[in-house]
Amino acid sequence: MTVAFAERKSMLKNAVLRRKSDFTLIYNKGKSVGERYVVIFLKSNDLPHNRTAFLASRKVGKSVERNRARRLMKESYRFFKFKQKKGYDIIFIARKTICGLKCAEVKKSMEAAVKKAGLLEKKL
Repeated sequence: MTVAFAERKSMLKNAVLRRKSDFTLIYNKGKSVGERYVVIFLKSNDLPHNRTAFLASRKVGKSVERNRARRLMKESYRFFKFKQKKGYDIIFIARKTICGLKCAEVKKSMEAAVKKAGLLEKKL
């Protein structure tokens, strides 16, 4: 394995929320922001990078719709993740209105929620 690939792989593992205790802490002590298609929960984490999770409950639909909702949110997040402030745990939750949408609509909604939460860095 090359060094660049190993570093990238380890960074990907570190950038994902997995532990139940982390989710509970974010839900209980964090801040939430809602938009038309997504809800965001966030809390600062004292790390030099952001950790994220993308969730879709059974209210969204069957497994095909839930997986599509998660894929749409991940792809939309990819467009503006480098413009964000660092050091936050962020949970993106799909609302049931996300079904049948295009990526551009989800991206617009997620970007509006991130702006509302104050996570985008200000341009100088």
